Amino acid sequence: MGSVENGAVLPKRVPLLKVSSLGEGRSFSRCRSRLTRLLLFEKVNYFQWIGIVAVFWFVVILFQAFLPGFVLERSGNFGVSKRLAAFRELGIFSEIGELDFGEGIRFFPSKLLLKFEKENEEESAPSGLVRRRSGLVNPLLALIIPDLSVDSRNLHMISVAVALRDIGYDMHLYVLEDGPAKSAWRSAGFPIKVLTVKEKVETAIDWLKYNCILLTSLETKFVLSPLSQEPFKSVPVVWTVDEDSLALRVRNYRDNNQTRLLHDWKQTFKRATVVVFPNHVLPLMYSAFDSGNFYVVPGSPAEAWEVHRRVSANNGHDRRLELGYSEEDFLIGILCSQFSYSGLWLELALVLQAVAPLRQEFSSASHLKVFILNGDLTDSYKSALETFSHKVGFVSGSVIHINRETDATDYLGIADVVIYGSFIEEQSFPPLLTRAMCLRKPIIAPNLAVITKHIDDGQNGYIFPKKNIAMITEILSRAVYNGQLSPAAENIGSNGEEQGKNLMVAESVEGYAYLLERLIKLPPEVASPKTAQEILLKFKKSWLWHLFEDLTPGDGRRKLGQVLDRLESQWNDSHYEASSGALAEAFSPIDWAEEKEISKQNTLKRLEDDELKDRTEQWHGTWEEVYRNAKRADRTRSDAHERDDKELERTGQPLCIYEPYFGEGAWPFLHNKSLYRGIGLSSKGRRPGGDDIDASSRLPLLVNPYYRDVLADHGAFFALANRIDRVHKNAWIGFQSWRASAQKISLSKKAERALIEAVESRKHGDTVYFWSRIDKDPRNTFKQDFWSFCDSLNAGNCRRVVSQALRTMYGVIRDVDFDTLPPMPSSDGSAWSAVNCWALPTRSFLEYVMFSRMFADALDAQLYEEHRKSGRCPLTLTKEPGCYSRVLELLVNVWAYHSGRRMVYVDPATGAMEDQHPLTQRRGVMRIRWFGFATLKSMDEDLAEESDSDRPDGPGRPWLWPLTGEVYWQGIRDRERSQRLQQKEKKKQESKDKIKRMKSRAHQKTLGKYVKPPPEDADSNSTVAAVL
Repeated sequence: MGSVENGAVLPKRVPLLKVSSLGEGRSFSRCRSRLTRLLLFEKVNYFQWIGIVAVFWFVVILFQAFLPGFVLERSGNFGVSKRLAAFRELGIFSEIGELDFGEGIRFFPSKLLLKFEKENEEESAPSGLVRRRSGLVNPLLALIIPDLSVDSRNLHMISVAVALRDIGYDMHLYVLEDGPAKSAWRSAGFPIKVLTVKEKVETAIDWLKYNCILLTSLETKFVLSPLSQEPFKSVPVVWTVDEDSLALRVRNYRDNNQTRLLHDWKQTFKRATVVVFPNHVLPLMYSAFDSGNFYVVPGSPAEAWEVHRRVSANNGHDRRLELGYSEEDFLIGILCSQFSYSGLWLELALVLQAVAPLRQEFSSASHLKVFILNGDLTDSYKSALETFSHKVGFVSGSVIHINRETDATDYLGIADVVIYGSFIEEQSFPPLLTRAMCLRKPIIAPNLAVITKHIDDGQNGYIFPKKNIAMITEILSRAVYNGQLSPAAENIGSNGEEQGKNLMVAESVEGYAYLLERLIKLPPEVASPKTAQEILLKFKKSWLWHLFEDLTPGDGRRKLGQVLDRLESQWNDSHYEASSGALAEAFSPIDWAEEKEISKQNTLKRLEDDELKDRTEQWHGTWEEVYRNAKRADRTRSDAHERDDKELERTGQPLCIYEPYFGEGAWPFLHNKSLYRGIGLSSKGRRPGGDDIDASSRLPLLVNPYYRDVLADHGAFFALANRIDRVHKNAWIGFQSWRASAQKISLSKKAERALIEAVESRKHGDTVYFWSRIDKDPRNTFKQDFWSFCDSLNAGNCRRVVSQALRTMYGVIRDVDFDTLPPMPSSDGSAWSAVNCWALPTRSFLEYVMFSRMFADALDAQLYEEHRKSGRCPLTLTKEPGCYSRVLELLVNVWAYHSGRRMVYVDPATGAMEDQHPLTQRRGVMRIRWFGFATLKSMDEDLAEESDSDRPDGPGRPWLWPLTGEVYWQGIRDRERSQRLQQKEKKKQESKDKIKRMKSRAHQKTLGKYVKPPPEDADSNSTVAAVL
């Protein structure tokens, strides 16, 4: 029983096909009725039967025209899907599933490009700040390569380096191992420095002086270890990886549960700012290590170099005969894509079908040979290809498969024609096709975008539409004549050789230039390089092959497997020892015989002390005295360690030089003498086992990364000055930046002795000694004066910002026409201090800190809000964490000059001393009223009084001055004195009350009187006397 839309039950007599409520349904019902009557043989006449039979035979004939046997004889104008169906009916490729041509396999660095785009928008955003670039020096790069072997890597990097130098970059070359390619680099004009590397880079290098570091190869992994530590974490690193060896080992690491090794490699790849690959296949292989920093700069001479190396090695050998082919054989190589997909084998079948008619050009079909270069094939695919080759007419054994990973160059060298048999769109030019071009082989390739970009049809190759595979047959008929290559084909192969040797040179050098242009944020004193489009044409046309003409080519990648094995063994050994042998390693350097003797003596001494203690009376005292003695012992005991030899020596010296640093990367540049003492800006990066000072514990402000960066070395100054008598007990104090050792301007032993003698004898009185000069600073190539140099370091706004800060500091009204910028003349040829390398009396240092604290507070009030919110600062061109740190670097000169201190330059090599800016020449120029101790002291007390009165912080920012050191004025002194007196009076009153309570306490009356009995002798004598 059924129902229709209206729910009514149909009568049996109503025809079902006529049930419809719509008008158009009636005509459709009538058509269906006629079809029913026709199928039921109602009113079927003779002519209708004849028509039906004719239509049937027409369909059969049409279907037979498209059977697989007919398809094999026709040209390739049919769709790929129809051909696959035909091949399956023949039993060929029956195991191939749905077609997957790999159109979605693409690499696109979306995160990195979005980052570049965002930074570009922020830099190009309109701003009211007027900033300019001085451009005193060129941007400096460090290029680190694993060795100087004569290989494609050195050819690639030297070509890129020369092009970058052409547009304004300076470059320092570091190598991990020397080699014969040294002559090529020196011919190009690059000095070479060899790094000492065992398990880490042992050569101390100040990486901060480089605007970017370029690493090549996985072998330079060791260099990333120091670059992963402060203060080098901010240095941009571009790591070029052109090997696939590590990617092939990832699966083994996972199978062997080497997760920690994988994590170590992931962290290494993550440290690089950008990981550059020469093609689009490698980033897909290394996807396990991708943290959003992968990038592709296409182009590498690796394939051309491999051909050059193999041709040189096979010189004098007939590889065609060695591989089993005769001179009459005509060899065609078919290249496959680097990607594996099911449709590849169908494409190979179509290409073989297009090549098959060429056998008619030869007297014997056996002379036509075809080899397919691809990865390893399964047995099913091999049998399918063999079956199909027989179907299209190839003789047995004429079509073979060759593994492209082992014998590709040899077989391409003996081929007569090379066909690229993959039709998917790829991002990188096929590497084997590049080799074929370098071997002067005429190539036939489909019209893929990446191929037509570099191949001109009829000039350096043949191009055919991928939708018309029959064009391959036509091209072969033109390229082959009487079983040999035609002259036109040979000419095309010759033209392709030059193109293949220098393929994508322009893309490579321009790609690196463009990447550095987007990546590097240059400070104001560094000049902007030219753009990538301004590279000279000669550097974009070819690799620098002429530099390697007289050198024997080598295989630069032969050692990579050994290097990875060594890295794995070092990692496994170190972690095994760390997990199982940590205790043995800790006790290994102990002399157990000596330790046993010491323990024995200590035991004997303890026993003797115990015996003597039992024989003498011990006075324990009261609990109050015990508590008091324990607290006194805690105060006098060293918090971190016992006093070592350096600390004991330092107490008897007149001078102590402190070296501010931040992070483990600065440790190699610090001194280990008693004259020096480190002061770490962060507690995390302090040297273990040393007596370095933790600045952040003495000044909690430095825990804030923002102020740690903007104050820089002055953060260490403020931390030391905060209750200085607790850590510094010397009459003189000095400072030397850790970068002074890296720049070779630190004090030599001779200069140290000269400085100590001058300090002890007070030869120059209250003097500021400095040993780093502005005129010798590498940033001051034009020998500028003080304020011009300061402007060049601070985007041209040093004068304006300093003048405004002094107005705020001294409370000068804006309407008053007075130049608050202190004059800093240098007409007498005297020098100024740089890089914070100076020494002065401790009392004068505290005075300078008093001034610099107020000046830093005025700077912070002027620049904090905008710098904190948007990252923009008038003293920098880009977003940098250290906004006004470069102004503070030169501040000691302003204070020393205008406070009337003598300034003496100490030659760091010889110790010779030279008076700078004599006091007689400063008369009438110095502003002693502004920088005198009385003025600064009164201003300091005013700020302390204001802070003591609970002044609120500024809008949106904390008040910096109270956070940079002690807050002390007369009111605080009086209040503390009053509090001490109150506490003293309170204790006295409590003591009096206690005595009063004791005296007024009620005493219990005695219960009875005790009478001492007489002695027994007296009793006996008295008894005897009584008897007598």
